[in-house]
Parts: sequence; structure tokens; C-alpha cells
Amino acid sequence: MNLTRTALVIKSTGSWYTLCDDTTNELIACRIRGNLRLQGKRSTNPVVVGDRVRYELEEQQTGVITEILPRRNYIIRRASNLSKESHIIAANIDQAFLVVSLRMPTTNCEFIDRFLVTAEAYHIPVTLLLNKCDLYTSDEEIEQKERFIEIYRSAGYELIETVAAQNIGIEAFKERLSGKISLLSGNSGVGKSTLIHAVDPSLKIRIGTVSTSNNRGRHTTTFSEMYPLAGGGYLIDTPGIKGFGLIDLDNREICRYFPDLFRYAPQCAFYNCTHTHEPDCAVQEALKRGEVSLSRYENYLKLLEDDKKYRT
Repeated sequence: MNLTRTALVIKSTGSWYTLCDDTTNELIACRIRGNLRLQGKRSTNPVVVGDRVRYELEEQQTGVITEILPRRNYIIRRASNLSKESHIIAANIDQAFLVVSLRMPTTNCEFIDRFLVTAEAYHIPVTLLLNKCDLYTSDEEIEQKERFIEIYRSAGYELIETVAAQNIGIEAFKERLSGKISLLSGNSGVGKSTLIHAVDPSLKIRIGTVSTSNNRGRHTTTFSEMYPLAGGGYLIDTPGIKGFGLIDLDNREICRYFPDLFRYAPQCAFYNCTHTHEPDCAVQEALKRGEVSLSRYENYLKLLEDDKKYRT
């Protein structure tokens, strides 16, 4: 009879997983048992980095994962357009850092807000890392940057301006990583790998470039992996994400996950106000006064439309 052990999943390549054994700290290559699936979930990846699991050893010091232990949280997205399957990015994390850029490439604000809504739903604090700040040089670009910062800080999010090559914002980023399990996410080409290398140069991270023809990033991280940091804590690096479809969120709850909108909701005339057409809506009044960002409100409306599509 094989002895069942517990471990932490630190790397996922899709078909094989690297586990760190809880007792021995040995690294074990494992596959999953064929019938292992999350109850009631259709997921493209039933086991993810950050999961705690039970496993059994086989021959040649490989193993098989037999059980996923209960998760305290995770970041999840819809696998593809109009898909009913989910894709879990990472599990059991203390905080997330979303790397964004306004140039080379440009991070779409709708993508940012979708990520933030999911993190809010699972009680995961997010810090925005506004990277490549040295590229914003013209008056128009500087104004765009300042407006972006104002929108997200007024919404309640911490934001750090970073330039890895000039060591700008790196210490502030590093301080927040100590002793915690952190997720680093963002589109391809925004500079995730460069930031990781700046925080801990001992880590072997591939650094890519941005295509000059379309200003899109090239994938340098092809699978998720958790790295132990020299200053304490762990950082989960993930492949670049193109889109971020929401899943398992009721449209009646979505406003709760926009803190800048939801702070006005108790003042609405109707307790079930959707903040779209109702009279005496405090959210719409705040929007008219400029106290709520138009882009954030428009992205809220788009998420309501998403929910209608995916219910059909």
C-alpha cells in the first residue's frame, strides 16, 4: 500500500506538476489521477500552482496526485470566449500584483478591471505595478499616466510606478513581497520577468522583448511556477494573459466588486438598484459629478452584458 503524503504544487506544465513535499522538502514530479476533477467545476486545469495536495509515490521517484486539499482562495477566469470552462491561474495566495503598461504594449483598462473584480470577489488584495514609466515622456503621455494613477488610487487600489532598469519602485515592490505568497500577472510584454529579476537576480527568469511591428509582447513564461525569494516569501510567475472573462459571478453582485462604485450604492433609492437606468441612483449621480471614473463605470456595464451572454 502506497503511503499518502502532502505537498505544495510549485510548478505546472499542463501534464506534469512539481511538488515540494511538506515533510522532506524534496521536489517530486507528479501527474494527476485520471478521475481527479473539481466537484461541480469544468476546469481546463484541475491542479494549479499554490494548491496543497495529497500524493502517492510511484516508481522512479515520480508520484500521482490523488486529492486537492480545500483552497482558501484563487484567481479564476473564463477559459475562452463563450466557454463554460474555467481556467484557474493560481490558488492559496496572500496578494496579487498586476503589471500594467500604457505603452509597448498598452494594457486595456477593461482587462485591468476584470482582473480586479475577480480578485475582489475572492478577497485577494491587488497592487497595480505601472511599469515602463520611463517611456511616458510627452506632455500628453504624462497627463495620461497621471489620469490613470488618479483613477485607480481613488478607486482604493495601491499603485507603484516601476522601471526595473533604473531601480524605480523596485524596493517598494520587494518590501511588499516579504513573507507572503504573491501572484504576479499581466499581459505578455509588460515586463513581469524583468521585474522578478530586479527583485531577486538569483532567479533564472527568461526575459523577452516586445515586437516592434505590433507592440505586443512575446511569451517568455510558458507555464506557471512558484519561486522562493531571497528576502522571504514566494512569488508565482504566470504566462501572459490576453483576455480575462469572468466566471461564477452573479450580475447582481458585480457592483460590490467595484469599490469606487459600491461606496455610493447604499444611497440609491432602490435596494436592488442596478445603477443603469433607475431614478435617484447615487452611483449615476456620482458619475455626473466626476466622483466615479467613466471608464470604470463603462466596464461595469460591459460586465453586466457579459453575464447575459454567458447565461444563454
